[in-house]
Amino acid sequence: MDQEEGLSAVDNIVTQFNTYEDFLDSQITTVDLYYLEDEGLARQLVELGYRGTGEAVKREDFEARKAAIEIARLAERTQKKTLTSAGKDLQDNFLKALAVREEDNCNGKVSSVIFIRDKNSHGQEISGYIDYAHRLKTEDFEVYFNGKKRLLPRSTDLSFYNWDSQIAVWNSTPNYQVIADNLEGLLFKYKRDRKILNVDPKAQPGDNSTRIPIQTDLYIQAIIFDHISRRKT
Repeated sequence: MDQEEGLSAVDNIVTQFNTYEDFLDSQITTVDLYYLEDEGLARQLVELGYRGTGEAVKREDFEARKAAIEIARLAERTQKKTLTSAGKDLQDNFLKALAVREEDNCNGKVSSVIFIRDKNSHGQEISGYIDYAHRLKTEDFEVYFNGKKRLLPRSTDLSFYNWDSQIAVWNSTPNYQVIADNLEGLLFKYKRDRKILNVDPKAQPGDNSTRIPIQTDLYIQAIIFDHISRRKT
């Protein structure tokens, strides 16, 4: 048997059995158990190649191929994962802007903070800053890209303010630390490179950051801040 045929045989065994012990048990006959009267001893004899009804496979070969197949399966699943915005006929500039940034926010190349000001379902004016990458990981954006719902700030986002009730909330996320008590106003520190994002419209947004107002029919006001981390990983 050549190497390719050997690997194929091992692969067939690996995909058929969850553990090496399950494979050993499949090689033990009732006759073996009758004479040996010890399942553990019967397994050892199969593993050593003295007993068995089929192909002899070493434990290290089984476990190595099992791990390799699992890695390949996970890699294939990751490659098949498509972007939520893929294939959507997006008309509004805001949704187009989110779609352009989706992949880079998913893989960490870019970290976007979205500012939205609009009215909620009760007619109350609200505004807030949203950690786009964090929301992508914790929420299905299908409903936003297909137009069934509008993306709005929540009390769990980086910041949330209800202009009618005057309720203000700040929350740090896995990506950003909120600095609320500051003379410069509300600041966000990106945890990966510790750079400060300044969202004051009269100030510069900070190192490696840009501020882009979005002309949209969906909201009263929408701005996207993009930060590119320079820290090597």
